[in-house]
Amino acid sequence: MSPDPRSLICDLARSFYDLGWVSGTGGGICIREGDRVVVAPSGVQKERMAPEQMFTIALDGSVLVRPEDESLRPSECSALFLQAINLRDAGAVIHSHSLNAMMATLLFDDELTVSHLEMIKGIEGMGYHDTLTVPIIENTARECDLADALGDAIKAYPRTHAVLVRRHGVYIWGRDWVQAKTHAECYDYLFRAAVEMRRLGIPTTQEGGPRDASLPPRQSRAGDLA
Repeated sequence: MSPDPRSLICDLARSFYDLGWVSGTGGGICIREGDRVVVAPSGVQKERMAPEQMFTIALDGSVLVRPEDESLRPSECSALFLQAINLRDAGAVIHSHSLNAMMATLLFDDELTVSHLEMIKGIEGMGYHDTLTVPIIENTARECDLADALGDAIKAYPRTHAVLVRRHGVYIWGRDWVQAKTHAECYDYLFRAAVEMRRLGIPTTQEGGPRDASLPPRQSRAGDLA
């Protein structure tokens, strides 16, 4: 029996809060149920959400079921979630405010690229020797205004399962919540690795073989121990 998506969103949000992905009411997650999508409310403490606070929306964004609390409104991410659902048939979408994701957008231009890292294998369709490419779009003052740019990036990068947003975070999806969570964890590791590699002057992709992306050997100096 599949878990109730309303309870599951609350459980996942608590885990993501502990990772620093949804702090300060930011970030979010949605889970699809056929032609319906369960989304969390906007502007609430994600680690303290309850199932009865969830919204159910249609694939066109219209609200089908709303919580009794009339002060709540659907996630500001809803229009962006629906881009991944409608364009990629995603079963779940995660929006993370991970510091690793945000920092990565400051070190790369239009796309982030990494290769020859084991965690790349956690992304569907990718292998160790592949180059993983994640598009980066520019941030806007309002979350919902990102929807068109996100949709364009999804179309332009058919192999990606994530889109980074400059100085903001990342949207990640999968065929169900399990794969979306797996992708999110793998991408976050890869974002952190890319940031650290850039900081240390290590290329993030290898074109000339396994040694191509390693630091050159340190030159021996007089007085160094053998």
